[in-house]
Amino acid sequence: MADPAVYNDRREAADVGRRLKELEQPIRLAQEWRQTHADLVDAKGDPELASMAADLEADAARLEEDLKLSLVERDPADAKDVIVEVRQGVGGDEASIWAGDVYRMLTRYAERRRLKTELLSSNESETGGFKEVVFAVKGDGAYSVFKYEGGTHRVQRVPETESQGRTHTSTATVAVMPEAEDVEVKLNDSDLKIDVYRSTGPGGQSVNTTDSAVRITHMPTGLVVAMQDEKSQLQNKQKALRVLRARLFELERAKQQAELSATRKSQIGSGERAEKIRTYNYAENRITDHRIKLTVHRLDSILNGDLDEFTEAIQAEDRRLSLEAAGV
Repeated sequence: MADPAVYNDRREAADVGRRLKELEQPIRLAQEWRQTHADLVDAKGDPELASMAADLEADAARLEEDLKLSLVERDPADAKDVIVEVRQGVGGDEASIWAGDVYRMLTRYAERRRLKTELLSSNESETGGFKEVVFAVKGDGAYSVFKYEGGTHRVQRVPETESQGRTHTSTATVAVMPEAEDVEVKLNDSDLKIDVYRSTGPGGQSVNTTDSAVRITHMPTGLVVAMQDEKSQLQNKQKALRVLRARLFELERAKQQAELSATRKSQIGSGERAEKIRTYNYAENRITDHRIKLTVHRLDSILNGDLDEFTEAIQAEDRRLSLEAAGV
């Protein structure tokens, strides 16, 4: 951190600062463990201190476990900002309403974690929900928090439009991608097909009289990103490029993970949209996370963004599996 070459490069300084922060906890735990271990040796060798040995042994064992967990290799993307895509799944109009509920739950969670959100794109349904909504979450460690929200969120409830009072099952799918820097994903102009058109609102009505909406097709992969929320064609193009970079970055990460899966396959979940990660049952006030078999009965607070219990439990299980895979 004291190196002028590092200090004068903002990106390098930020990376080194994050790395320093990551190392501070294991260093502190290692120092505590060494001191506790030394005290334990002294206690066992001194009859007057023998009564302290049992407590010191317990402290040393706890610190050793904490130290092992702190040394688990981190996902390089954990510190990054993220782009989150929420789409309605199966269930028709009710699915679009549920997608809106999931979107609000996730943005409230970001607020609780003091992370900033930025709406990038939305396609509202006529029922007041969303066919699709894309937003960014900014702040140190955003990906380490939100990556566990990727997958299918299933709801079981009686829709407001249901006259017979029957429970319906609907889904919303969530994709969480680290936001890529320009230097991490190079986009060649020759690989991009850019179309401009007039934006439209719910139900197809025109909301713009100029060709401000932008659709970008990445020819090598076939990925398509469309943006129309901004009145400026340039702003829509910039947002579309951000989402495209994130999708390409995630494609490359997924390829690398597939190559590593032979040596370590995480049982926590892949974050794929098809993977059912959680069920929200209104009648029983119950939420179950299927990856870690955790069930809680406080639906209102969860939908209001109180997701820390799930995140912490999944992170702990992920660390445990990492230690297991490393043979520690």
